[in-house]
Amino acid sequence: MNFPIAQGSRSIIGVIHLPALPGSPSHRLSRKELLNFALADTQALISGGVAGLIVENFGDAPFYPDQVEANTIAEMSVIIRSIRDAAGDLPIGVNVLRNDASSALAIAAAAGGSFIRVNVHTSAMLTDQGWIQGQAHRTLRQQQSWDAENISIAADIGVKHALRPAGFDIEQAAQDVVKRGHAGAVIVTGAATGSSVDQDELKVVRASVPDVPLLIGSGASEENISSLLSVADGAIVGTSLKINGQVNAPVDEERVRALVNKAQS
Repeated sequence: MNFPIAQGSRSIIGVIHLPALPGSPSHRLSRKELLNFALADTQALISGGVAGLIVENFGDAPFYPDQVEANTIAEMSVIIRSIRDAAGDLPIGVNVLRNDASSALAIAAAAGGSFIRVNVHTSAMLTDQGWIQGQAHRTLRQQQSWDAENISIAADIGVKHALRPAGFDIEQAAQDVVKRGHAGAVIVTGAATGSSVDQDELKVVRASVPDVPLLIGSGASEENISSLLSVADGAIVGTSLKINGQVNAPVDEERVRALVNKAQS
């Protein structure tokens, strides 16, 4: 399935970081408060002019390394369905942290999503959850059997908050995730949430997979977006769009508008 953000579009995909959901250690907000928070961020991002949205269970740390519990799937499905209703025709992505591509795919298919983000789609990475193994073989078969072939996969290459195994070759990893993992887009990140990407790595990935959209997955801001989009096609942005650039704060509509304008200029 083609990714909904086109190559060369210089698009900004705004992140909706959900606070801790019921069942996670940091859970504090009621279901109504969680929904209101998500919808307020949705409206700020839409009003600021983003080309798409992506929803993450960001507040649920520490994360499961693979499959989340059933209640997380249910909570995210309800919230994302409401975001879908508010977002009109904007593409909506789902990222179930840490690496639950199956649940993300099911949520996206049921709630009206357009794509999923998979942190480790092929290969393996050493993370704070231990070794995470890509499950492309399972995800792609589920995509067919669940009537979810319209859901595109955006896959990270050497994802943030992880150590790369010995011998990791980012050029080969990018080719594998597209040619063998059938990803519709690739994502390059820095070392952690809010960290800038390595421009040299970005160029290597661009050269190795020139025919799919390339997205920045962390660290994009008004200060560096022009440079980043001289190579990449778009950026998934969370931290720099928040009030005072604080990752746990609500989205600041003026920051969104400023970044979108800079990206498009």
